[in-house]
Amino acid sequence: MELGEGIKKLLLAGIGTAAVTAEKSKEVLDELVKKGELTVEQGKVLNQELKHNIKESVKKNVNVTLKPSNPDELKDVLNKMTPDQLAALKEQISQMQAKDVDAEGAKEEPEEAKEAEAEEAPAEDPEEN
Repeated sequence: MELGEGIKKLLLAGIGTAAVTAEKSKEVLDELVKKGELTVEQGKVLNQELKHNIKESVKKNVNVTLKPSNPDELKDVLNKMTPDQLAALKEQISQMQAKDVDAEGAKEEPEEAKEAEAEEAPAEDPEEN
């Protein structure tokens, strides 16, 4: 339920933003027409172009991020992905696993070095001092 409501809010926010932008652009165009800087026809054409550009930018820039809360929701998301999206996801997982292996290897090396130093260094006898 929370996931659906989050998506709904996100989409409504995007639609609201587009509507406000369209209204503001219409107001600006109306002012320009009043000043005689644009003809009514040019204003209408420009307004249509602005609406089209807004729709295109929303399509390009609005991404819906899903955060499944249980394994069943994750399966549903994966089943809806295209083969290209699945391939990209697999590649990203492989890269993350490679980073984890590199990070674990870097952590283990200092421990091995400490053990080697402990074996080489003679133990000090506290009674000698």
